Amino acid sequence: MSWTSSQKNVVMACFLGWTLDAFDFFLMVFILKDISLEFGSNMALVTLSLTLTLAMRPVGAFIFGRLADHFGRKPILMIDIGLFSLFEFLTAFSPNLITLMALRALFGIAMGGEWGIGSALMMESLPAKSRGFASGLLQTGYPAGYLLASLTFALFYNTIGWRGMCMVGVIPALLVMFIRRNVPESEAWKTGKMKPKLPFLSSLTKHWKLTAYAVGLMTAFNFFSHGSQDLYPTFLQVQHGFDVHTVGLIAIIYNIGAMIGGIFVGILSEYIGRRYAIIIAALAALPLIPLWAFASTPLLLATGAFFMQMAIQGAWGVIPAYLNELSPKEIRATFPGTVYQLGNFLASANATLQAFIAIQLGGNYSLALSLVVGVVAVIIAGMVFLGPERHGIDMQEYA
Repeated sequence: MSWTSSQKNVVMACFLGWTLDAFDFFLMVFILKDISLEFGSNMALVTLSLTLTLAMRPVGAFIFGRLADHFGRKPILMIDIGLFSLFEFLTAFSPNLITLMALRALFGIAMGGEWGIGSALMMESLPAKSRGFASGLLQTGYPAGYLLASLTFALFYNTIGWRGMCMVGVIPALLVMFIRRNVPESEAWKTGKMKPKLPFLSSLTKHWKLTAYAVGLMTAFNFFSHGSQDLYPTFLQVQHGFDVHTVGLIAIIYNIGAMIGGIFVGILSEYIGRRYAIIIAALAALPLIPLWAFASTPLLLATGAFFMQMAIQGAWGVIPAYLNELSPKEIRATFPGTVYQLGNFLASANATLQAFIAIQLGGNYSLALSLVVGVVAVIIAGMVFLGPERHGIDMQEYA
């Protein structure tokens, strides 16, 4: 695979941007229990911090996506990364739960902007034959960020505590300097900015069926990923009583599986198409549910989680290419990120819902996790089977 040095820098910047965005988000899932104890709140209430983050991501996707469509991918990506790093850092100084939730909402706005801009910049900068691999690589940034958060939790939590974990979240701001010096602007955007464009709402109205399909699919996908990830550390701590190091190690293992799955299925999509690659990966999650959610030993749970995340993030690995290829030409920085984050919004109550179900069942997180993952796996496979595909479209001409 031959890429120019500029293309390699684009790939590195976009991958790291999404990795560090996810890193900052997933630091929070490891410290929910601590926040609950410090502020004297029950777990269901504390998980609203995750809900607020996810709910505000569509706002950020729209705001930053529109700015990137007007002013370029590069400068807006830099601003966005700086902002989500700042809000993560400020979370460490929350004096109460209300302040923490407000900061997590602001973090959600900044977090919501990164993926759409980064995916557009990457897909517009690479040749069509590279998109499958690049798509899988970009999406593995999410589990890579989770992996970094897992390592931080396992290695440093006992020393720095939950507030120190949030302070570490300022590190992504360093990426801004790399982007400024090494990443070129998208040629597709520079060409397209001189052409007449439909207003955003007019474009969505023109493509309303595609928009409805994409939002519905991304809602299912976000239930798929967040339904398997956000409360899994809590499940391991509360239902199984595992210590910090065991939980951290299991999280490291399943995020390695997620990264392998994202790249493998992304590459596979170049050969069998985006739709069939997603369908195969989504349905592969179903037979893994018993091992992933109902096993009793750390080894078996880690094995189940490894393969479960390989399947789930494998399906996700196709999404950056799939959505960018489907996107209307004039709003490519806005459309993929906005429909993705609208899906996040509609699925944002997942953690609170799963925690409520588990509490009602006497602390049975196994069933709460399994219900969500099993149902949405089937929904995703059905929707994608009936959905469109524009595999390999020329984005330079399309722009």
